[in-house]
Amino acid sequence: CEAARRSAASRGVLECAADCSVPLLQTPMKKTNALIAQMGVTFLNAYVPSALCCPSRASILTGKYPHNHHVVNNTLEGNCSSKSWQKIQEPNTFPALLKSMCGYQTFFAGKYLNEYGAEDAGGVSHVPPGWSFWYALEKNSKYYNYTLSVNGKARRHGENYSVDYLTDVLANMSLDFLEYKSNFEPFFMMISTPAPHSPWTAAPQYKNSFQNVSAPRNSNFNIHGKNKHWLIRQAKTPMTNSSIQFLDDAYRKRWQTLLSVDDLVEKLVKKLENHGELDNTYIFYTSDNGFHTGQFSLPIDKRQLYEFDIKVPLLVRGPGIKPNQTNKMLVANIDLGPTILDIAGYDLNKTQMDGMSLLPLLRGDKNVTWRSDFLVEYQGEGYNGSDPTCPGLGPGVTHCFPDCVCEDSYNNTYACVRTMSTSWDLQYCEFDDREVFVEVYNLTADPHQINNIAKTIDQEILEKMNYRLMMLQSCSGATCRTPGVFDPGYRFDPRLMFSNHGIRARRFSTRSLSSI
Repeated sequence: CEAARRSAASRGVLECAADCSVPLLQTPMKKTNALIAQMGVTFLNAYVPSALCCPSRASILTGKYPHNHHVVNNTLEGNCSSKSWQKIQEPNTFPALLKSMCGYQTFFAGKYLNEYGAEDAGGVSHVPPGWSFWYALEKNSKYYNYTLSVNGKARRHGENYSVDYLTDVLANMSLDFLEYKSNFEPFFMMISTPAPHSPWTAAPQYKNSFQNVSAPRNSNFNIHGKNKHWLIRQAKTPMTNSSIQFLDDAYRKRWQTLLSVDDLVEKLVKKLENHGELDNTYIFYTSDNGFHTGQFSLPIDKRQLYEFDIKVPLLVRGPGIKPNQTNKMLVANIDLGPTILDIAGYDLNKTQMDGMSLLPLLRGDKNVTWRSDFLVEYQGEGYNGSDPTCPGLGPGVTHCFPDCVCEDSYNNTYACVRTMSTSWDLQYCEFDDREVFVEVYNLTADPHQINNIAKTIDQEILEKMNYRLMMLQSCSGATCRTPGVFDPGYRFDPRLMFSNHGIRARRFSTRSLSSI
């Protein structure tokens, strides 16, 4: 990293992440679009390998798929900020490498992992290795009445907007860092706003914005999810008027909270410009997962395998990036760590990361060999008991709405291959439950994933996708970047197939699973 420390082009990296994305070009974030998207590149096909906060954030930090960092859901039992995570994964995150190996001063502000600060995991006194300045939210998303770990010391905030509104607090802390940081070391900042996560508390000046906005009514809105996994099939169709009103209100409130995030981005860019550092700083804007609002009659949440939950915005500006660019390559949040380390000049061969550096794409290099697929995997939350509000659904469901539409269960466990090539825009998914359910979608013909073609698609493609899924679920590091099914270099030997899905026991974490 010595050369990078001397390089003005590697002076700074700033990453902003909103919690639970809204498709950025359809949001009120006009300043962010103008200051990042229009001044750099917009990735049109950016995804997360797990559509849930903690696993996705762990993938950003480690550059690994969930089966390699072992954070499978938002609970301590699911390895979210657990002692095991702290011991095994945190010392090898990309910020830890930036600080220890590349001499970066590093700054974190906002939501870290959902169980951060839990007493059983060291409380807020735990500061992960790799951070020079640490301002982390205790546990999950809030806007008022929260506790921050300020370099390991608890700081309690109340409900006074002028001093406590979290998005503004994060902005002010970030501006202070830029004002007083060392000018003799490169810097990295990660600013992680809970907005637009629930409880969707907008700043007072934005509470009346977007009164005519409602959730999009795409062709998959408020329809029955036929030929889908049982958790989707159980949703009541059509939704009740109260559910529709609730999701429309939530959608509107999420937009309102994002106006403060838009202000944060503008303030940071102006500060960098005033300090003469804007042209030497890479700025990334992304999210940890998508969000659904009424698709297939699911009111609001994430955790599902569909585009609306796994697709996220990714905007980047910085040295060597031409303005007003779009890129269609298939990228994932496991690529962020390798990219930032590559910017810093660190040898990626020394890491165990599964992702790829985006730097050649950012610089517009020609003839870049790139992936055509990636892995999506999720292990459901829940417990072996009945939800008291929905006893008729049996044990294991969780995140249930008043009309007993449940968004998750402890056997909502699946893995997918999402592939894009010149011949196919395809998603292949398998569930690990008694149904052994398979979902396949041709997104060229069916972009809203209404028709499951698992029973009609060519059997050879099914076999190849099944084998590719097995390979990806056991991959690590470089083996996660081998050619996909539709790449010229792909090799498939049918003799390696396992009959009756016998490989399944290797794929998923050992855990008691049952169908409902």
